[in-house]
Amino acid sequence: MGNPHELKLTGPAKEAALRDMYAEIGARNMFPFWAKSSDVEHDEIRQLMNGPKPLPFRWSYKDDIESLLHRSAQLVTTGDTDRRSLILINPGLAPRRASVSTLYTAYRLNDPNEIMPPHRHTASAIRFGLTGAKNFTGVEGEDITFGPGDMVLTPRDTWHNHGNVGDEPAINLSVLDYPLVENLNALAFDHDYKEGGVAAKKQTARFPSDYSARVYGAGGLKLRFVDHFRGVGGSSPMYVYRYEAMRELLEKHRDFADNPHEGLLIEYVDPLTGGPVYRTMTFFMQMVRKGETTLPIRQSASLLVAPFEGRGHTLIDGQRFDLEPFDTVAIPGGHWVEYVNDGSDPLILFVASDEPALAAFGLLTRYGRTAAGDVVDLR
Repeated sequence: MGNPHELKLTGPAKEAALRDMYAEIGARNMFPFWAKSSDVEHDEIRQLMNGPKPLPFRWSYKDDIESLLHRSAQLVTTGDTDRRSLILINPGLAPRRASVSTLYTAYRLNDPNEIMPPHRHTASAIRFGLTGAKNFTGVEGEDITFGPGDMVLTPRDTWHNHGNVGDEPAINLSVLDYPLVENLNALAFDHDYKEGGVAAKKQTARFPSDYSARVYGAGGLKLRFVDHFRGVGGSSPMYVYRYEAMRELLEKHRDFADNPHEGLLIEYVDPLTGGPVYRTMTFFMQMVRKGETTLPIRQSASLLVAPFEGRGHTLIDGQRFDLEPFDTVAIPGGHWVEYVNDGSDPLILFVASDEPALAAFGLLTRYGRTAAGDVVDLR
């Protein structure tokens, strides 16, 4: 007996049958893995095949962000919400709250002496100071005041609250692994903060304000008489990284010339393990020196780049994006990237990356292009 599937349709009859089948597949919430764009006229199939993908994109602090921060502070009070932040949405991923596939950046202006109540969530986060000397984050009983260039951790499931303890407005940006945690269906929030079983609007400080610096500020030396388990574990126990120390280290190595693809790149690390501060994302400070143009680099990790000092531009697959102070540039994985310092001062970049998440799954790749145009493996 012959195979009934050998009786193939051709011509207009086949096209009509394909359209009917694709419509039924879509209606039943399935997707034809074999489909090619040339085969498909059905809109749902075409949309699924094209899929949302993050795009290289720049948000200008001066033109896009700053005025909206001030307007939001005027129109939205702490009585309205304790989450007055502007999340940067990649146009290729909209309406998802994501700046790249796994991370988002958000900006926040805190009015003078404005403190929000404690909360916690399964997404990990950092705060990076932009303006004002008295940005505030209280995290697991450590009250941290931070200024421009300082980075503060709020690890997953740690109670924390944000604000400003100064007399002038203070602006910071945050980076969260929220989109990754959301995609893993592990996102959760908790606002029911209690101390001694009683609801509280502020955490009681259990550690001195300089605890992170006092316990973890001497690189290469581990205090054995201290309990290093803080919060839920799995993250760096050092909750604040000061810009002064980072900037000094960059300055010390300004003459180093052996990394032409990244200039001077320093990673923030867990002082106990030497690994990234989180298992899902890591952070860097990068210096591109006066007159320097880095060689192209392409990696599977996605980056969110925030210029902090100086001016320049980046080329992403040859497309130019300016780099001005406090901007954010989204660089999805898979693109060739190079940085150019256009000014007379060093270009300092704060960089967030999902590198640890990709490395955990064996998906991290890094390639560079030499001055002669050859591609080399940088892992």
